Amino acid sequence: MSETKGCLIAIVGPTAVGKTAVSLRLAQALDGEIISADSRQVYRMMDIGTAKSTPQELELVPHHLIDILAPDDRLTLAEFQRMAYEAIDAVLLRGKAPILVGGTGQYIWAVLEGWQIPHVPPDPALRAELEAFAGEHGAEALHARLAAEDPQAAQGIDHRNVRRVIRALEVCIKTGQPITKLQRRALPPYGLYIIGLNRPRESLYVRIDERVDAMMAAGLLEEVERLLAAGYGWDTSAMTGLGYAQLGSYMRGEISLEEAVTEIKFQTHRFVRQQYTWFRLNDPRIHWFDLSRDSADDVLAAARAWLAAPD
Repeated sequence: MSETKGCLIAIVGPTAVGKTAVSLRLAQALDGEIISADSRQVYRMMDIGTAKSTPQELELVPHHLIDILAPDDRLTLAEFQRMAYEAIDAVLLRGKAPILVGGTGQYIWAVLEGWQIPHVPPDPALRAELEAFAGEHGAEALHARLAAEDPQAAQGIDHRNVRRVIRALEVCIKTGQPITKLQRRALPPYGLYIIGLNRPRESLYVRIDERVDAMMAAGLLEEVERLLAAGYGWDTSAMTGLGYAQLGSYMRGEISLEEAVTEIKFQTHRFVRQQYTWFRLNDPRIHWFDLSRDSADDVLAAARAWLAAPD
């Protein structure tokens, strides 16, 4: 441990699995602070649809990288990584335990694996050209262009994630090299303990469906209406997220409210399957806990044992 700045605990897993409750238990017991690694919770005014911790939960322990952007701002992966490292180092300097928590695999691994992210400034004209191509020929055609340029990157990016496909193509075109070739890795100077939280898939789907119903009851539709009233249109990046996009279809009269809610549930199930491509159950770096049988105290005991003798 002499070569490290300190110990970092990460809590990963799919949406709705129970990361918030476990992270709060650990942070309170270990005198820790939580660094969020969620690509949607960075946005202000988007509380219900992004399943942010409640104000009461946020008061229990300090949280970082939540509510740092307006909904029409963009955060690059390099910017998130830099801010995450700054937050982790500041927590360690205070003598506290940093706990990185999230379900956005790209954010998590950029920090834990120390990705050397290409510093290629955005090219608005090129992005507009690629967006127009996707609009005319379809997302799959754009993805095929990436597969021709960088098969490894294409394999790891869902064709529906047009924004990520465009970024990978942008790097290829601007540098003449595949983005995967430029993304070197240099492990960060922390002792790492990665906790994975899991549940049986069917019970996880039930939790997702119940959470979507709870979001609607808590005023998700009204939250979307407030965002629109504040001037954030459907083309705003943050408004393309789960929940917001489907309610947009309802508000434009394309589907019924019942159909929109059903679609939110279905797309969230699909999102969970994508998350498991980032957090694999056979990844030896991840210490998995099944919350259908393991408790937050079980997770805490394992974390304490590691902190007593970090490897």
